[in-house]
Amino acid sequence: MPVCQHFSVDCPSRKLFEQIADKWSMMVLTVLDHGPVRFNAIKRYLEGVTQKSLTQCLRKLERNGLVKRQVIPAAPVAVEYSLTPLGQSLLPPFKALYLWTIDNMAQVDAARTDFDRCQEEARVSA
Repeated sequence: MPVCQHFSVDCPSRKLFEQIADKWSMMVLTVLDHGPVRFNAIKRYLEGVTQKSLTQCLRKLERNGLVKRQVIPAAPVAVEYSLTPLGQSLLPPFKALYLWTIDNMAQVDAARTDFDRCQEEARVSA
């Protein structure tokens, strides 16, 4: 594996990383882990996501080959999304990252508390 020495603005891997590690993409891929899900069901799983943000996220994931969009001929027409094999290959690192957050949340909370206390002490003494 090459050693990272510089994050060039025009590096293709940087662009892809920005697209798969954004606010909603990791959560969308996780929601789709257990099989195809309709748009509104995905929206219900992701509290706080707007229709516009979810649509943009799904389009981006589809364009990158991580998600497949399928129109279901029904009345009214429905759309469901599922992971492609490429999308499924991203789940192990995402799950590892999620487990890291769970395992280290207490340390992160303690660091935040210490930081905030130091910032407050510096503000008061200034």
